Order: sequence, then structure tokens, then C-alpha cells
Amino acid sequence: MAHHSTPSSQKALMMELKSLQEQPVEGFRIGLVEESDLYNWEVAIFGPPNTLYEGGYFKSHIKFPIDYPYSPPTFRFLTKMWHPNIYENGDVCISILHPPVDDPQSGELPSERWNPTQNVRTILLSVISLLNEPNTFSPANVDASVMFRKWRDSKGKDKEYAEIIRKQVVSTVAEAERDGVKVPTTLAEYCVQTRVPSQDSSSDLLYDDLYDDDMEEEEEDEDEEESDMESGGEAGGTSGGEGGLTTGCYDDDQEDSGNEDS
Repeated sequence: MAHHSTPSSQKALMMELKSLQEQPVEGFRIGLVEESDLYNWEVAIFGPPNTLYEGGYFKSHIKFPIDYPYSPPTFRFLTKMWHPNIYENGDVCISILHPPVDDPQSGELPSERWNPTQNVRTILLSVISLLNEPNTFSPANVDASVMFRKWRDSKGKDKEYAEIIRKQVVSTVAEAERDGVKVPTTLAEYCVQTRVPSQDSSSDLLYDDLYDDDMEEEEEDEDEEESDMESGGEAGGTSGGEGGLTTGCYDDDQEDSGNEDS
């Protein structure tokens, strides 16, 4: 009888979701768009205190390919964003999310691009870093890049960029209220590690299903090995050669996994 095998990407994503629930990343709320779909995640980013984004509630989606982690996911903001490294449609342009190909024209080193050792945690840290420190060398939004440079080079005297960001932050307050979310505005509130329980048991059931699949596969492999050994002996042969949403903190000394864009 044929046995249905769970895709390795699905197992990897479930383990990452569980890890992010147990050890959340500072300034994020993470969950699944639909409980039955591990390949589409919803992410809410809280604007870090003492930055232009303070008090902001920015919603986004991460979409994973079936061959994850060998290919990178995509990260798209649903909230309108004015940023040098975010396209008009919300897609984030960042090296860590670019396929691992050698492209001299891009100006990126292969080591700056995606590789299978990256994960959701490193993506989130890279995105929050990119918000505060845009890369203006090859921007996705040229106008935002020019405006940001004027604001930065004038040490804040040219206020156009900052004013646009603050207007976007204010516009997110109503959505946070609709979602019943209290946005942190102080470092003490921002850097709180919590685990929010699921509203139902569907996530636990999904974990159990995945683990059951693993156990069944291991048992079948063991049975096959025992059968092969017995038949070999008889023949005298020899063997050949998220659900739940989470918010929390991360260590400041955690490795930066690439915040270059192109």
C-alpha cells in the first residue's frame, strides 16, 4: 500500500513556525494566512522605537516555494510603504531573498544571496534592519532613495522623507485597532518575549500529523531493513559497498544575515 509522504519543505516550515513561537523575534507577530497552508505566512512588523517607524503596524506576507529552503521565499508588504528598497507593489528587494546564482551584473556577491542555511528568523532580522538602514546603491524605489539621501545628508533638516514615513505610520493606527493589536511604543514594550497560544488545537494537530508521518516512515524503513537483512541471510548474500501569533526579542549579538538589496 502506498504511503503518503509529507514534503520536506512542509516539515521544515512547521519546525520553523514552532521555533518562532517558542523563541520569538523582536518586533514581529507571525501566523499562517490559513491554518491548513504552511506556505503562506502573515507577518506584522512593529516599528522600532526611536526610529521614523516608531508606533507603526506594517502588515506583510511571506510566500514559500515548494522546494524551500533550497529556493528563497518572497516577502511582500501589504501596508503601503515608502522606502528605497521596497517596490510599489510591496515586494522587498533584498539580497538575502535573491536566488543563489552568480550574477555579476547585479553587483551582489553569491555569498550575499539566499542559501539553504537561511531561515525565516534571519529574513525577519534582515527586513527590520533594512527599514532603518536602506541600501541606496541600486534602489527599488528611486524617488524614495533620492529623498532618503537628502534627509540623511541634511541630518534631518530636509524633512520630506521623514514626513511621508510618519504619515504612513499614523495611517496604520486604525488597522492595528481593528485587529485588536496594541503597538509597542517604548523599548520596554517592544522587547517583550511572549508566546501567544493558538485559538484552537489545529496547529497541535498539524504538528502531530507531521510527527506521525515521520514515525511511520521510520518504522517502515526499519521494517524494510530488517526484511532485507533476513532475506540476505537466507540467501547467503552480502551487502554491497503558527498558528498562534507571536512577538518577542532577539539577542543584539545575533548574526546579521544580510541586509543588502539590489
